[in-house]
Amino acid sequence: MTEFHTRKPIDNSRLVRGNAPDRLRALARLVALGALFAAGTLLYAWQHFACIQLGYQLESLKTEQTQAGELNQELKLEVAGLRSPSRIDEIARNQLGLTVPVAGQIAPFETPSEAVLAELNAAAPAAARPR
Repeated sequence: MTEFHTRKPIDNSRLVRGNAPDRLRALARLVALGALFAAGTLLYAWQHFACIQLGYQLESLKTEQTQAGELNQELKLEVAGLRSPSRIDEIARNQLGLTVPVAGQIAPFETPSEAVLAELNAAAPAAARPR
């Protein structure tokens, strides 16, 4: 006995698979979760780099502050040198032609023996006057 096998060709080209709503929802959740994770990572990276940038700016400002303090100290020393009485005396004698005063040129300033108090002005309001 001889057996015959027949072969029947199947054409599935016209079949269309239906969309599964559960798979679509799961894919949407996965994409949303990935986007949330990416946004969190980007936020963390942005804060981290901003912190590093602020650190650089802080160091720059500290350097400027140190330089300004040194300049301030130098200027204080220069002012002290310019205010020295010996320098002022030298400029007065050499450049301005001033001399030491003669004994009769100096008159002492006389101050009143009693303290003089300021009197209240008549135009002042009555509420401001002491009672």
